[in-house]
Amino acid sequence: MSLSAAQLQEHPEFPYVNWHLIPTKKGKIAAAKDRGGPVNIAFEIHGVGPSHWIMGLGSMKTAWQRQTRDFGHTQGDKYTCLLIENRGIGESDKPLMRYSTSEMAKDIIEVLDHLEWKKERQLNIVGISMGGMISQELGLLIPKRIASLSLVSTAAAIENTVGFIENLRNRVNLFIPRSLNSQVSMIKHNLFSPEWLSQPDGSEFVKERFPTNGDRIGAGEVAKRMDTFSYTKSGFISQALAAGWHYKSLEQLASLGDQVGRERIMVIHGGADRMITYPHVHVLIKGLGGEDGGITIKLEPGQGHVLPIEMRKTFNGWVEDLIDKAEKLS
Repeated sequence: MSLSAAQLQEHPEFPYVNWHLIPTKKGKIAAAKDRGGPVNIAFEIHGVGPSHWIMGLGSMKTAWQRQTRDFGHTQGDKYTCLLIENRGIGESDKPLMRYSTSEMAKDIIEVLDHLEWKKERQLNIVGISMGGMISQELGLLIPKRIASLSLVSTAAAIENTVGFIENLRNRVNLFIPRSLNSQVSMIKHNLFSPEWLSQPDGSEFVKERFPTNGDRIGAGEVAKRMDTFSYTKSGFISQALAAGWHYKSLEQLASLGDQVGRERIMVIHGGADRMITYPHVHVLIKGLGGEDGGITIKLEPGQGHVLPIEMRKTFNGWVEDLIDKAEKLS
């Protein structure tokens, strides 16, 4: 039986569910000045190594804290990790306007330019879900600056793959007001496999572990919703609509593969993903040239949406291998 939201808040580890990882640098830049802005975009840099990579697209920076620690701190002499919170979330501005994945990609390019990350084949980009959609946009906008591109649990466009009624129910459920316990339960169900959720908490801890992985995830969701500055309903809806409007044709995906280089691209997806269902990945793979086209493909039949958490060590190894491969290509 999972702990309730109230029980999670009483757990000794709850104050430490978001790790205190001190960045090498952090700040905000005023982006989109000529695109309806300015919109202040928040970023953090962790690590000082020669390999530069971007993560955290389409989520709050805390969602990537495991990889931030593993790459930007444990291996901080090898990697320099950039975390960006897109418009609508975290410490970035949350303007009331139509969002799009292409506009959010342009925001990121302005951050990169501000940091002088402009070299050819300098960027190793990892994007999950909507972040993978933004990463596709980056691949078309600045292909020669990209050393490697990892597209995780994402899609070229959101299609109805589960039938009209279930699809309608899933979309409506995103916006129905629910109790905190119901919200947390739904998030866990949609993002993670039940097998992993029920296993004992295997993550680092300060005071004591939570009973299960699911309880740790639940605590993170409760903490996120308690931070009403960083996480707002309007910001969430704006980002969700941007993901829903995202569209890349097979021709655009082919161009992405041509310009970035298929040997530099990796596609990762879980077969039990309820947020972006499994059929979506086959469209993405087809557009990028198919299984024999040169891209790296990692398909995990029993896994859910958030493979970087469920398969942390394995996922990190995949990313490291692609970065090493890209450096040799460069």
